[in-house]
Amino acid sequence: MSKYDSKSIRNLAIIGHGGTGKTTLCESFLYVAGKTDRPGRVDEGSSSMDYEPEEQKRHISISVATNNIDWDKHRINFIDTPGDSNFTFDTKSCLRIVDSAVVLVDAVGGVEFQTEKVWEYADEFKLPRLLFVSRMDRERADFGKAVESIRERLAKKVTVVSLPLGGEDSFAGVVDLISMKALAFDEQRKAAKNIDLPSEIADEAKKFRDILVEDIAETDDALMNKYLEEGELSNDDLKAGLRKGVAAGLLIPVACGSAMKHIGISSLLDTIVQYFPSPVDRGGCAGKKPGSEAEEIRLPEESAPFAALVFKTIADPYAGRLTLFRVYSGTFSSDSSIFNASRKCTERIGNLFFLEGKTQKPAETLIPGDIAAMAKLKETATGDTLCTEKNPIVFAPVVPPTPITSFAVEPKTRGDEDKLVSSINRLIDEDPTLSFHREEQTREMILSGLGQVHIEVTVEKMKRKFGLEVNLKTPKVPYKETIKGKTTIQGRYKKQSGGRGQFGDTWLDIEPLPRGGGFEFADRIVGGVIPQQYRPAVEKGIVEAMAEGVLAGYPVVDLKVSLVDGSYHTVDSSEMAFKIAGSLGFKKGVLECQPTLLEPIVNIMIEITDEYMGDVIGDLNSRRGKVLGMDSSDNRQIIKGQVPLAEILKYGPDLRSMTSGRGTFTYEHSHYEEVPSYIAEKIIAESKKEAED
Repeated sequence: MSKYDSKSIRNLAIIGHGGTGKTTLCESFLYVAGKTDRPGRVDEGSSSMDYEPEEQKRHISISVATNNIDWDKHRINFIDTPGDSNFTFDTKSCLRIVDSAVVLVDAVGGVEFQTEKVWEYADEFKLPRLLFVSRMDRERADFGKAVESIRERLAKKVTVVSLPLGGEDSFAGVVDLISMKALAFDEQRKAAKNIDLPSEIADEAKKFRDILVEDIAETDDALMNKYLEEGELSNDDLKAGLRKGVAAGLLIPVACGSAMKHIGISSLLDTIVQYFPSPVDRGGCAGKKPGSEAEEIRLPEESAPFAALVFKTIADPYAGRLTLFRVYSGTFSSDSSIFNASRKCTERIGNLFFLEGKTQKPAETLIPGDIAAMAKLKETATGDTLCTEKNPIVFAPVVPPTPITSFAVEPKTRGDEDKLVSSINRLIDEDPTLSFHREEQTREMILSGLGQVHIEVTVEKMKRKFGLEVNLKTPKVPYKETIKGKTTIQGRYKKQSGGRGQFGDTWLDIEPLPRGGGFEFADRIVGGVIPQQYRPAVEKGIVEAMAEGVLAGYPVVDLKVSLVDGSYHTVDSSEMAFKIAGSLGFKKGVLECQPTLLEPIVNIMIEITDEYMGDVIGDLNSRRGKVLGMDSSDNRQIIKGQVPLAEILKYGPDLRSMTSGRGTFTYEHSHYEEVPSYIAEKIIAESKKEAED
């Protein structure tokens, strides 16, 4: 059995804006706890957490990475999460399965947009959290300003639990406001040494400690009464009150330090152990019995039926599929079978292991609270619930966001189309925010994701993992053609070249249908001017001509064609002749019916902060868009509108630069509308040039 129990486990995610030092903090945890001899560095590519080549190339976290340390007789499982908006679905998936979060705020930059976004995710899962003001050793580091930005943009009520000793180059330690001891760090920076509180910080420390005592007292009636009677609370009272307040979400502590220099890290780990809840403290996890709406709670007890949630899948070209999961109840051993309640199938389990960066450490028996992995499951995917077949349960998965950026993708080597499809499908197993489909009209294979960087990283992974190189192109817009007028036209085909000839003669009425009306064919032949067996061929010729388009090579829609008259030759007429006659008549007739282009219009929803409203609405108008309505949510505005698809194929980077990275958007197809004539002329000219080339 395990050498620790569920009460001594702490599961936490390290979250925050990209570039705040989350990975560096994880490396410092490993070093300070003695798990590594020297800390890995993101900028040197030696990080044990950011181990994928795509991460080392860009110096950012792209996927989540798990690891663990033993600290003060506790097991701390921590997850390093991406801060880049292209990859934060991974972050949200992790917040679903942890019990708490450490939120990093840069001592120079303060709270940035992506920190606000992941803070909202943590709110959604009601996670206890601690704010860590990082990089206190940097030039222009300002703890006071960082706390001010936290209060402005994240939470008005936060409780400072440590103060910096010095700052920038002279940052040397922290003041623990509960013990009122100064902690200086030796040359190795790993261990803290208690020193007397420097006189120059004594007054500030007393002021912050008084606020800390009041904040803790306010969360508990018994503590408040004691505080009012005695005017003070003991350190034990403060620790008990802080632990209870953090678990209940009533207190959000703020600490500080430098992960690069390992200053304040040991005291941060002490704080995590002392004040963050264990899986037992967090209580049971709610799910539903398959096929039922009745809620069931799985308690974090070893005697309960086994249940776990898969939060991440990794496509490994050598080890196959790796499945990461969190155990909520019961125990789990290797070399057994497991029931996937989400997909109603049984999976055979080989070895279980803890994923420590990229290293796999064997695990024999897992208990509630454990975060572990297994390889080569055939059916199981991210978001699935694993349990026993006798006691099935399904936990709610995190729903991936809708992709917003699309590229047409084609293999560089001809004949690799099948390999492309299988490679992308394996990467979608790993990353459900990707989507892939073949656009029938343009015959392009479309890869969609959450941003250009997301797509570029996917392409790099495809090359590294599956040896497949591809080209990316802006997708073609699936325009359509239609008509606004009506006509009656003759379509005649006559060919004589010795022996039997070809003859077909048709008269067609062509008229528009309402938008979305599709295509109708009516056989209005009276008598036998065209024999019955040739009439379906006329329709076939028209349908084939519609698919090829008349104006610019796009499919023709929303019209009705009636076959009203014609003639035939007893010897020379055939189905082929009438098919060609119908096609010729249709192409000629459409040009007489005021042909026009249609373009896809999408419903767009843009979420921004107040200060960018004018810029975003002005930009939407310049893209031929229109605003249909506005909603507000907290301090954010949601603009709802419609805009031509052609105008937003590269909207993601534009919106990001317009809103300093704070704007997000989603869109979905709505309908087709006529393209303005000045744009239609350009599209038709380009199409003709392409056809000539």
